Amino acid sequence: MLRRRHVLALAFGAMIGWSWVVLAGDWIVRGGTLGAILAFVGGGVAVIVIGLTYAELAAAMPVVGGEHAYSLRALGPTASFVCTWAIVLGYVSVVAFEAVALPTALEYLAPGFSRGHLWTVAGWEVEATWVLVGVAGAVLMTWINIRGVGLAARLQTAVTAVIVAVGIAFLAGAFSQGAVANLEPLWVGGAAGTLGVLVMVPFMFVGFDVIPQAAEEIDLPFNAIGKLLVLSIAMAVAWYGLIILGVALALPDAELHASPLVTADAATAVWGTRWAGTLLVAGGIAGILTSWNSFLVGASRAIYALAHSSMLPAFFGRLHPRYRTPANATLFVGALSVLAPLFGRPALVWLVNAGGLGIVVAYGFVSLSFLVLRRREPELERPFRVRGGLWVGGLALVLSVGLALLYLPGSPAALRWPQEWGIVLGWTVAGAVLYLLSRRAAGAAT
Repeated sequence: MLRRRHVLALAFGAMIGWSWVVLAGDWIVRGGTLGAILAFVGGGVAVIVIGLTYAELAAAMPVVGGEHAYSLRALGPTASFVCTWAIVLGYVSVVAFEAVALPTALEYLAPGFSRGHLWTVAGWEVEATWVLVGVAGAVLMTWINIRGVGLAARLQTAVTAVIVAVGIAFLAGAFSQGAVANLEPLWVGGAAGTLGVLVMVPFMFVGFDVIPQAAEEIDLPFNAIGKLLVLSIAMAVAWYGLIILGVALALPDAELHASPLVTADAATAVWGTRWAGTLLVAGGIAGILTSWNSFLVGASRAIYALAHSSMLPAFFGRLHPRYRTPANATLFVGALSVLAPLFGRPALVWLVNAGGLGIVVAYGFVSLSFLVLRRREPELERPFRVRGGLWVGGLALVLSVGLALLYLPGSPAALRWPQEWGIVLGWTVAGAVLYLLSRRAAGAAT
């Protein structure tokens, strides 16, 4: 069973994975120092509002599946499938992202380790040893999660502590040795630049919703589940804002554009030794493991819940005979992550953006479910009850829709064709086929 420290580590660790090491420079280049921070603060506030709806529902219905359970009760099976399949896209995107991020981190620690040219993707040379590292990591993390949530939670708690320690060391150096002049330019690209950062924010904050997915395995009072969920989001907002500020203080604009791993090079700059950058990348690798672990837990539980509701084939609802984990669902997610390194480093951005759309779609359905249940079932016991619930739920729904519009054609941050839209459309078609076949099989069985 999961204790308080495990739950907080699971959610917070999921939200502060590897992206703060590899993408912080991209955020600053796109929006400027202040523009990037405001995008994360604004996006974080939106996610906190949405998180409040999750907090109430998770405490009221502490069952496996999270979004699936809420939307099924409020909106019915078809809407529930759309909601859950969308959040699974977000989770799977994170798991696949980490399979690409791991060899990217190793390349910084061991320059030149990539050998054996395979092919070229979007101008990036995919090497055999690079792919092998990502595939090996995917296999290992899948095996850990099949062994059980207890082992996964202990790993999560230990590794999250490493990330926080490394991050604090970097920030101490940046705030003491950095230069305020490096913060310029504060704004880049006006509103379009800030929106270009904002569209990536949902992907960075996804993770708090892993708590509802594993609610049946949490050994805490129900109201504490809601409080920890909101706390984890607030901690992540503070983390990302401070990291962006620290990187901006450490490196001038020209070096931000030139660096392959900006946060690592920022640590090297403020401490005057490459060992600082190496230590920070080690913390980044720890972040890879925490996100990887959390979203394997979340994705496998959501798929398992869909299978038990006859919305996916029964195959995905089978438990491991010894460890009693959703082994087939875990293997499915693990198999998808094995494929990601084959597309090389360009897949990092594709996965962030495509997964982000799935995440905000699910947030919209959960917000709507919150509102429907408040009106339809006012007597439902709510151990964690949000004050001004209808206003909060309405605002969460509006914010979810607003975030979703950023991904659509016509927006400065719209998804790109064919890579990002290809991921979204392929996932949508696969889900529709599996859903229809499963519902038909369930109908025939009755």
